[in-house]
Amino acid sequence: MAKENGVDLGHGKVGRLLFSLALPTITSQIVNMLYNLVDRVYIGHMQPADTVGKLALTGVGVCLPVIMVISAFAALMAMGGAPRASIAQGRGEPEQSETIMGNSFTMLVVSSLILTVVFRLFSRPLLLTFGASPNTIAYAQDYMNIYTLGTLFVQVTLGMNAYITAQGFTTVSMKTVLIGAVLNTILDPIFIFGFHMGVRGAALATILSQAVSAAWVLRFLLGEKTKWRLKKACLRPRASVVLPCLALGLSPFIMQSTESLIAVCFNSSLLKYGGDLAVGAMTVLTSIMQFAMMPLQGLTQGAQPIVSYNYGAKNPQRVRDAFKALLMACVTYSMVLWVLVQLFPQMFALLFNNSPQMVEYTSWALRIYMGATGIFGIQIACQQTFVALGNAKTSLFLAVLRKIILLIPLIYILPNFFQDKAFAVFLAEPVADFLAVVTTATMFFFQFRRSMAQLEEPGKT
Repeated sequence: MAKENGVDLGHGKVGRLLFSLALPTITSQIVNMLYNLVDRVYIGHMQPADTVGKLALTGVGVCLPVIMVISAFAALMAMGGAPRASIAQGRGEPEQSETIMGNSFTMLVVSSLILTVVFRLFSRPLLLTFGASPNTIAYAQDYMNIYTLGTLFVQVTLGMNAYITAQGFTTVSMKTVLIGAVLNTILDPIFIFGFHMGVRGAALATILSQAVSAAWVLRFLLGEKTKWRLKKACLRPRASVVLPCLALGLSPFIMQSTESLIAVCFNSSLLKYGGDLAVGAMTVLTSIMQFAMMPLQGLTQGAQPIVSYNYGAKNPQRVRDAFKALLMACVTYSMVLWVLVQLFPQMFALLFNNSPQMVEYTSWALRIYMGATGIFGIQIACQQTFVALGNAKTSLFLAVLRKIILLIPLIYILPNFFQDKAFAVFLAEPVADFLAVVTTATMFFFQFRRSMAQLEEPGKT
């Protein structure tokens, strides 16, 4: 059995277990997003808001692809390794779980060092590619040059915290991000306004907060309470361990890293059709979308240990029950979110900037951009269940489908059919979402049934 603080992944009501694991994870996801949201809220209200605040917010917005790439590399090993570690635990192989976690830690450190060097050397050309203009490049560079110094802290916090969650220690993983986010919220106004550091202060507050969170994660994984301990003997990378984790992690990696590419496509197109105002609005839309999607990601991360453990333990009915509970929760949330966005777009826009021009532009764009959010719960529930089952090929295809095959081409194709070309760029998102949901649901219906049937056959996993 897999117990921690009364949590038994192999027994008990699945719905109750899902929410007991998901609640701290959802809190973790929301709080983690506050790192960037709090920065943008404070920066967007730098005075005067119509000039400095608006330009600074846009400048920080074009740094978003960098932030996404750093998070994506954390997900590459974490989200590829954590489900495999859970499956190994379900099979009664805790030593293999520790080996997977140790190898993941080493790969996170290596990728952090490489990313830091690359982003430091090529910050200006990258930011210009991401949509910075002569008016916003100075703000973007000020933020990026400091933020990238904390790449290692971000990687360790996000990457290794996934292994805490996978063990069932969701309350501990929640505290990891809660500590950092609270500290960031306190330090932001001190550095931005008190020390007059502007966007540089926002970046400094973020990396200091992430450093504290990283220390908390390592302290736990090296301590007595963890089930999988970070050991020196497990740190040496082994191809037989790393490569399967990389294969499974490619799906979440592509989902997050392509956000960077998509941000470039959106920003460059919107700069062409709508100028700095449209790019600034896109920064707000991306922030709202990311924050709104956090509960969905929290639900899937809460379900992952249940699905993976019981898949490893060959308990197909419990896997089915876990997916059904996850799907219902995700769809309910996404529909409620869609209604709120369509009814009160100004409320969301005002969180980031009080410029009347920016709020008006963002409000109508938000309704279009999140037009298919109501059914997106189906997409994320099915896709992340594929990851939890260790189905690398299908999860990878679905990640590529929505972002690369559908969304990026639509950003450039749709403006050819509409007079309002900025409107057409925003419309690409809901069109891609709808097509992706239909494809994902169809594939899941057939492949999930086949996987469960194979699990019930003697000698198969």
